[in-house]
Amino acid sequence: MSGRVGDLSPKQQEALAKFRENLQDVLPVLPNPDDYYLLRWLRARSFDLQKSEAMLRKHVEFRKQKDIENIMSWQPPEVLQKYMSGGMCGYDREGSPIWYDVIGPLDTKGLLLSASKQDLLKVKMRDCEMLHRECARQTEKLGKKVENITLIYDCEGLGLKHLWKPAVEAYGEFLCMFEENYPETLKHLFVIKAPKLFPVAYNLVKPFLSEDTRKKIMVVGANWKEVLLKHVSPDQLPVEYGGTMTDPDGDTKCKSRINYGGDIPKKYHVRDQVKQQYEHSVQISRGSSHQVEYEILFPGCVLRWQFASDGADIGFGIFLKTKMGERQRAGEMTEVLANQRYNAHLVPEDGTFTCNDPGIYVLRFDNTYSFIHAKKVSFTVEVLLPDKASEERLNQLGETNSK
Repeated sequence: MSGRVGDLSPKQQEALAKFRENLQDVLPVLPNPDDYYLLRWLRARSFDLQKSEAMLRKHVEFRKQKDIENIMSWQPPEVLQKYMSGGMCGYDREGSPIWYDVIGPLDTKGLLLSASKQDLLKVKMRDCEMLHRECARQTEKLGKKVENITLIYDCEGLGLKHLWKPAVEAYGEFLCMFEENYPETLKHLFVIKAPKLFPVAYNLVKPFLSEDTRKKIMVVGANWKEVLLKHVSPDQLPVEYGGTMTDPDGDTKCKSRINYGGDIPKKYHVRDQVKQQYEHSVQISRGSSHQVEYEILFPGCVLRWQFASDGADIGFGIFLKTKMGERQRAGEMTEVLANQRYNAHLVPEDGTFTCNDPGIYVLRFDNTYSFIHAKKVSFTVEVLLPDKASEERLNQLGETNSK
């Protein structure tokens, strides 16, 4: 039995009745708590009554604390209205609303420098609530229950800039919020135009996704337009995505409904940096350097770093220890990221590097040019691994859209 209305076992039917009975005190403050609604929470916790009740009661507190009932009247800061990419556009063949996330032009660092993380999350809460209410409108319009949404993730242009740690952490918070407060609402998630970097990005957010959500993710290859048209009528799909829909002015991207983001002008920045925490701290003597080594066992991994110095600038570069060959000396290194000096005492530095070759990568903090000052450097370095299943899927699809 699926645990859905019309397909319940006697035990599931009994659990639903008991669930409703246990929640009599909070049902009046919930949006349309019919059987469809209550079963979503039961399925999310495998019909464990205690866990399902705890989850729903936590959601009631969430709605109260975040004033969800009035969130649709909230106006986000101008920068988020202009540059937060994505939007609802059209309906799938079963009448479910479609939401687009357009990843490439999203300026993740610019957003966090221009708005509070609380406002970023509030925008996503508003989007979730808007979609939930749209499902209710579709239910009334079509005369059948619509309770799921279809997501299309346009990953063209997904790059190393999107792996910036504070941005990934903020997105992780949103995913947790979605999983905890809007369970069992996702029908399909189509990933289109995924570059080779996608498995690394996916591996970073995968821990925030439930097993049920992961199963609904479909990475589509070069035939993505054909796949989308199986689920969406052409007149409900923008021309940009393989359909016939346009804006009234003829715009084929339907920009009145889908925001395509873009680089955020510095005039919107309200801070110079995002507060960081570092795992290591080291004192580098004058005229010397400090090296950290990371062994990369297979290609496609990404090195991600953040560092800050005290008092003055510091040099930084990356080298690859080459294997000993007939003409190579032991310990010989090849520079793969040019060493240069950074004003990390003024603005913390961060960056990423894709390791195309296996080997030992050496990150060097260089103070050899300073004959007077020692430098204290605080840093965090991580090796980001690709998700093997999605990497294999991309290889099978033969995608070469790496940007």
